[in-house]
Amino acid sequence: MAIYSDALRQEAVIAMRGGQICLVMSSSGKRWVVPKGRIERGQVAGGTALQEAWEEAGLVGRLHKHPVGSYIYEKYGQTCHVTVFLMEVTEATDEFPECSWRERCWLRPQRALTRIQDVGLRKLLRKILPFGNQAIRRLVTKV
Repeated sequence: MAIYSDALRQEAVIAMRGGQICLVMSSSGKRWVVPKGRIERGQVAGGTALQEAWEEAGLVGRLHKHPVGSYIYEKYGQTCHVTVFLMEVTEATDEFPECSWRERCWLRPQRALTRIQDVGLRKLLRKILPFGNQAIRRLVTKV
C-alpha cells in the first residue's frame, strides 16, 4: 500500500455488525461515507479510525490490526490518502459527539455500494466484498 508523502493522511473504518456496514452522512450532508478523519501526530495505527467511529457514528468495537486497503480522493484542492480498517461493532449508541448533524444507517454491503459516491472507497469495498460477509467477519474477528 503506497503512501503519498505530500497527501493529507486519514484513517477510516468500515464498521460491521450483523453482516451490515455502517454509513454516516458527510459533514456537508450531501453524501454517504464511512467514518474517517485526519491522523493526528503521535496517533497509533488504527487510533484515528476508532476515534472517528465513536465521534461520527457512536460506535465502539474491535478493530482488525491490519488495514484492508487505502484509497485517494481530493478535498478542497488537496490530495487525501485514506487507510481503511475493518471493525466489529460491539456497541452502538444513539448519543455521540456528532449526532446532531450526522445521520447513521446500517446496510448490507451490496446496498451500501449503491449509496457511496466516492469511487476509491467503492473500489476498495468491491475488492473485499467478493469474499462474502463470512470472510469479512473472520477478518474482523482476527484481532
